[in-house]
Amino acid sequence: MVREVKVVAGSSEITTDTAASARPARAAKRRRVAVFIDGSNLYFKLRTLIPNKMDFIHYNYRALVASMLQQDERLVYAGYYVGVVRDTKRTADHEKTRELIKNQQKLFEQLRHADISIVKGYLLEHSGRFFEKGVDVRLAVDIVTMAQAKKYDTAVVISSDTDLIPAIQAAKQLKRNVVYAGFEHQPSLALIRHADRSRLMGRQEAEAFLAPPLAIRRYDD
Repeated sequence: MVREVKVVAGSSEITTDTAASARPARAAKRRRVAVFIDGSNLYFKLRTLIPNKMDFIHYNYRALVASMLQQDERLVYAGYYVGVVRDTKRTADHEKTRELIKNQQKLFEQLRHADISIVKGYLLEHSGRFFEKGVDVRLAVDIVTMAQAKKYDTAVVISSDTDLIPAIQAAKQLKRNVVYAGFEHQPSLALIRHADRSRLMGRQEAEAFLAPPLAIRRYDD
């Protein structure tokens, strides 16, 4: 180690450690963020928020995830949790179901392209209506198990499903921070109360992630 020595009136005075001062300051460690998206919950919230018909398949989910991060944070995981449409013998309308399957596969392709993991549950049909099964359980389990494994510092939960409250409480007991991401027009007061912080999006912010309209060229111009 080299020290700078300053001579003052015949005596020496140690002033600074030049070796230490020459070292670059270590950058602050960026907090790790995991984003958990409840696909069905997000879909229905957006439908009630944005009255115009919108393209959910090409919605910019990657930009939505990025908007959840602060400057001192980095993304370590983004998961989209959703029930998978299946065409079975019990399906009432096979043509409609096949169209739903086709659109869902397009959505999955977009999510994979955006590096968002797809975590699948089941969709059960009853009297022409679909009901998810196992999706909220998968989401809750991942919030807790990833907290136990210390894979994130902060969990951002894009869902207003109050069934996730026990998982949120468990993550907080494991010293993880939890952010509830919901919508201004239909906030969950229970999740606001249990989360460390809340992020409520309005219509203008939600519309910012819409796919741009296709530019159709007219050949008679």
